[in-house]
Amino acid sequence: MPVVITRSVGETEALGESLARSARAGDVFGLAGDLGAGKTAFARGFARGLGCPGRVHSPTFSLVNEHAGGRYPLFHLDLYRLDTLAAVEGAGLAEYLEHPNGVSLVEWIERWTGSGRRVRRVTFRVLDEESREITHDIAGA
Repeated sequence: MPVVITRSVGETEALGESLARSARAGDVFGLAGDLGAGKTAFARGFARGLGCPGRVHSPTFSLVNEHAGGRYPLFHLDLYRLDTLAAVEGAGLAEYLEHPNGVSLVEWIERWTGSGRRVRRVTFRVLDEESREITHDIAGA
């Protein structure tokens, strides 16, 4: 798995923008990592990489934010408040997790084990206050 060390929010966003170039309709990208590790910063860059205009923020309370106007629709999900698989399934998010009509970017992907569907994973680890280690399994990125 490729490993990237970022030292700023801007670098994390740039990585998201770069990885979005490999996205295709129906893809699910799963983001894992602690609070404050850079998942939402990555999502801002990812949306920019798909060409989605507008502000990107964490959908912690809404569970999903939809962003149109890019190469594909972007569905940005946050499963933080859903602590069990039953809660994820009960929230009605299956279409975004299993068969998105666009690209799904899912924060706290570890909360959903799903149907065995392939998820392109990006994992964030805090090294210190300014640095993150990001690993991903996205070929060519």
